[in-house]
Amino acid sequence: MVQRLLAPGEIEALDHTAIPRLLLPQPRGLFRARAARLRRLANNDIKGIPVGATLRGYLLLMAALVDAQAAVTLALPSDTSALAAAINLPGHAAIAQALSHNMPPLPVSGARPRAWRGVFDNLLAQMGTLANSQPQLSSVLDELRALSDAELDGCADAVLAQFGDGINPLHAPFVAAALQVVWTLQASLLDARHVQPLVTGALCPVCGSHPVASVIRIGGQSQGYRYLHCGICASEWHMVRVKCSSCEQNAHVAYQSLEDADGGTAPPSDAINKANDPSRVARAETCDDCHSYRKIFNQEHDYEVEPLADDLASLMLDVLVGEAGYARASGNPLLWFSAP
Repeated sequence: MVQRLLAPGEIEALDHTAIPRLLLPQPRGLFRARAARLRRLANNDIKGIPVGATLRGYLLLMAALVDAQAAVTLALPSDTSALAAAINLPGHAAIAQALSHNMPPLPVSGARPRAWRGVFDNLLAQMGTLANSQPQLSSVLDELRALSDAELDGCADAVLAQFGDGINPLHAPFVAAALQVVWTLQASLLDARHVQPLVTGALCPVCGSHPVASVIRIGGQSQGYRYLHCGICASEWHMVRVKCSSCEQNAHVAYQSLEDADGGTAPPSDAINKANDPSRVARAETCDDCHSYRKIFNQEHDYEVEPLADDLASLMLDVLVGEAGYARASGNPLLWFSAP
C-alpha cells in the first residue's frame, strides 16, 4: 500500500501531542536492511547518492560487517528476559533512577556491558570467513584479536566518546560494530513511553550519544516529521525541521545538495513537494551560527533511506560542504580518519 503524503497545511493540523517522540530500534530487521542498503549504494543504484569507484570497496566491506552484526543478533535469544540477561540490560531500578533525573537510561559514558566483549569476538568469527578471500582484512582481524584488554577498552572508549586522536582507523569500525549491537539490542527492550527528553535535544535520549544524521520519515503518525538517528543505539528522536541539530538555533539554517547527474542544480521551489526527487534524498543541513552541518535524508524521496548507510556513502557531500567552510557535527561509527 502506498502512503499518501500530507500537504503542509494537513501536517500543521495534526494533533502534535500524538507525534511519536521516540522511535526505538528493531535490531532483527535493522542490520539486514542496512546491509542491503549499503550494497545498493555500492552498486550505485541510489540515484540521489552517487558513489565513486574508490568508495565502492569500502561500502561492500561495511556491508559484510553489518551482515555479521545481523548474524550475531539473530544468534542471541529471542525471549525478552533471556535477551536482557544475555546483553546485561540494566535493572529496572537503575533505569528508573536515570529517567527520574532526565538522564539517558543506557549511557555510553557509563560502565560498558560485559556482553560487548563476547559480541566483539563473535563478530570477528563471522568476518573470518570473508577474510579468506581478502588478505588485507585477514591482517586487520589478526591485529584485532591480538589487542590486549587495555588496548581494546581504550579503543571502545574512543569510539563511544568520538575521539579520533590515537585510534586506529582500521580497528575502530569493528569495535564500533560490536558496541552498536549491544546498545541497539538494549534500546529495543526499553519502553519508549517512559524515556524522557534530555536537557539538550541534540543528544540521544536513550544513550546520550550524538546523532549520525537526521531523517524525514513517512507513514503513520511519523508522517513528515524529522528524527535524529543515533549512531550507537539506532534510536530516533523527534526534532522539528529547520533547526540546527547541533546548536539548536534556527535563524541561519540552510540546505545544501549535490548537483544532479546532468550537472544541473537543485530543482526550482515549485518542485519542493514532489516525491522521488533524487536531489532531495540527501542534503546537508548547515548552520551559520555554529558553522557545523549534519546530513538529512528524506524518506519522501526514497522510501528505503537508511541514515547511517546513506551518510557513509555520501562522502562527496561532506567534501563539498567542508570546502564551503562548515565542520561536520559528529562522525559515523563505521568510518574513522587518523587525522583531521
